[in-house]
Amino acid sequence: MTCLYRLDTTAADIAESFGAPRGDDPWQGGYVAPGKFAPVIAAGRDFVAGPRPAGPSLRPRIVPRLWGVLPPPSSDDPTRRILTVRNPKSPFWIGNLRNSEFRCLVPATMVMLWGSGTDYEGRRNRHWLALEGQRVFAMLGVWKDEDVPAFAILTREASGLAREIGASAMPIFAAPGTPEAQLWLHGGWDRAAALLTGPAAAALVERDRPAA
Repeated sequence: MTCLYRLDTTAADIAESFGAPRGDDPWQGGYVAPGKFAPVIAAGRDFVAGPRPAGPSLRPRIVPRLWGVLPPPSSDDPTRRILTVRNPKSPFWIGNLRNSEFRCLVPATMVMLWGSGTDYEGRRNRHWLALEGQRVFAMLGVWKDEDVPAFAILTREASGLAREIGASAMPIFAAPGTPEAQLWLHGGWDRAAALLTGPAAAALVERDRPAA
């Protein structure tokens, strides 16, 4: 599915858009590459051990996470990081997804999806998409408490524009400050899980391909 996304804004702008303190996140904008750090918005503890303490939910804040979760030891390639979640019911993911502390929002300004067909050089078509009417938006994510905390992006069957261009899957989007974003960070799994299969939160638009 997705192999790249862009976050062409600063951590300070992300903080303002999502109402989440930036802390000392140094992000200044650009490509987000697999296996590299990127800002995510989380509402849990930075390192999770034991049950969540009683009391009000923690305020969402920006924290750095590595894009790509290490696979289970039984994987054919235990060093190849998992970038997206295709089966949220898998035992590998479900424990984290049921605990809202491990859910996160992944800010982006454009997302690259593979489309059908090829360009004039015979390369598979790439399309850069964004959430209509949003300068910066979020993808639903989940993180794991590894030696280096890492995240993956939730995906679903392509619909709307993503399906029209020939993509088979797409991230699940949420705009800043929406009930969907709040539900993902704070809600019980019985309600949050509906975001993975319900109607798309907003339409997508295609953007110009960014310069290399």
